[in-house]
Amino acid sequence: MPKPALITLVAATALLSACSDRVKDTHPQQLVSKRQAIFKEFTKTLEPMGLVARDRQDYIKTDFMASAQTLQELASQPWAYFTADGNYPPTRARPEVWSQPGEFKQAQDNYLAAIDTLVQVAGSADLPDIRASVEAVQNSCKSCHDQFRSDRQ
Repeated sequence: MPKPALITLVAATALLSACSDRVKDTHPQQLVSKRQAIFKEFTKTLEPMGLVARDRQDYIKTDFMASAQTLQELASQPWAYFTADGNYPPTRARPEVWSQPGEFKQAQDNYLAAIDTLVQVAGSADLPDIRASVEAVQNSCKSCHDQFRSDRQ
């Protein structure tokens, strides 16, 4: 690669990196990054279950049960990172997380209850119950996002 082209490439890369609007989590405890990582695991675990519920993937009892149990293990983890000092950029949490702690806790409890039900039916091979349980978990996620999560990044 000719030297002027290489310089242009390096300069363009640096410029694009500098223009990124993605805010880094600079908090010493990285509370936002920790909870976001757990939420990504929620999604990664729940998506294949959603495919089964929508008949886009075969129900394989052992796999589905393992996913439900993994989701249950993850379910209680992110809430500890919503501390009083956990409301800083790059959070996507709305101020209501902190100003309405009772409602936020109720949303967590609804989510945990939906997952408990999903775990109970996961090995049943009763696809209508499984579909309803997966939908209840997804609706719980959506409800919490609608009330407590901002679209800003």
